[in-house]
Amino acid sequence: MNDFLQKVFWDNPVKNYLIVLGIIGFMLILKRFISRYLAGLFSRLIYRSWNQEDRKSFISLVVQPLGMFLLILVSLISLHHLRFPGQLNIEVYEFTLHDLFKSMGSMVLILSFVWLLLRVIEYITVVLRRKADLTASPTDNQLIVFFRDFLKVVLVIIGILMILSFSFGLDVRNFLTGLGLVGAAVALALRESLENLIASFIIFFDKPFRMGDLVKVQNITGTVEKIGLRSTRIRTDQKTFATVPNKQMVDTVLDNFSLRTQRKGELRLEVDLSASVESLEQLLTGIKSVLKNEEIENSIVLLEAITGKSFMVNGDYFTAPVTLDEFNKIKETINLAVLKLMESLDLKIAGASTNVKITGQQ
Repeated sequence: MNDFLQKVFWDNPVKNYLIVLGIIGFMLILKRFISRYLAGLFSRLIYRSWNQEDRKSFISLVVQPLGMFLLILVSLISLHHLRFPGQLNIEVYEFTLHDLFKSMGSMVLILSFVWLLLRVIEYITVVLRRKADLTASPTDNQLIVFFRDFLKVVLVIIGILMILSFSFGLDVRNFLTGLGLVGAAVALALRESLENLIASFIIFFDKPFRMGDLVKVQNITGTVEKIGLRSTRIRTDQKTFATVPNKQMVDTVLDNFSLRTQRKGELRLEVDLSASVESLEQLLTGIKSVLKNEEIENSIVLLEAITGKSFMVNGDYFTAPVTLDEFNKIKETINLAVLKLMESLDLKIAGASTNVKITGQQ
């Protein structure tokens, strides 16, 4: 038996193969238990205030990528103690098969580590959004989603640079220098995209609007549903989905209806010239009485002008920033009340009735 274990096969004794296979098999069987234990230990170390539910969610989210990372790491360390068979070390495009396997191994290890970090970022985002939901302002949710996407992009770029450096042996510094020259040319070609990216930072920090706000920009009116790195998505009043570049959201005049303190309603009456002064005084008093209710915060009613065609009675009233449906109901109630008042005073709208007389010559 000892002779069999010492027998050399492909430049390595059988005993070394069995040890490596045993280590990999042991890790393959116990990787879930080991990764679950390490994930629980990691959660207690980085955030002691997590409750039991948070820890369970964190463990269930990272246990798979952590187990894969540990399996790949242990496998590469174990295989490193074996000599690569000389019979298989053929050259492929100026690279030996040993170099290719080594590059592939390091690349898979880096990818698994990046996958693990992406899962950690995703979970931290979930925890932070849960806390942000407890606050009244939606700004926290916007910043969390924005920086989650930003960190993911940065992490992927770092992962690619690590693969180029450790797997393919490229000098990242020279690569970044060359990339800077190329990036300058690309930046000129993608100038508008970069401007939109910068505008997204302005939106998040200057906060001219937030998700859920009713806004009007250029000819588009609707509710902001998403603020991205390049554009803002708006659900219009026609229920369409408009995509507006962030640069336009910052550079053009934007009206945020959600930030108004009151809603304004208007009454514009042109009373017929046949009305007496006494009836006009009664009309003004009656309109002021109609506008004195709990839904109207303040109002102004006056005889605005006297023209050759009518008496101009104008009224402005302001309500709380209620919804559009509620405001329309208030307007309808006021308009009907004013019409009933004019009917009781026997007042007519100017031009409501016109007599046309035709005369002819014989």
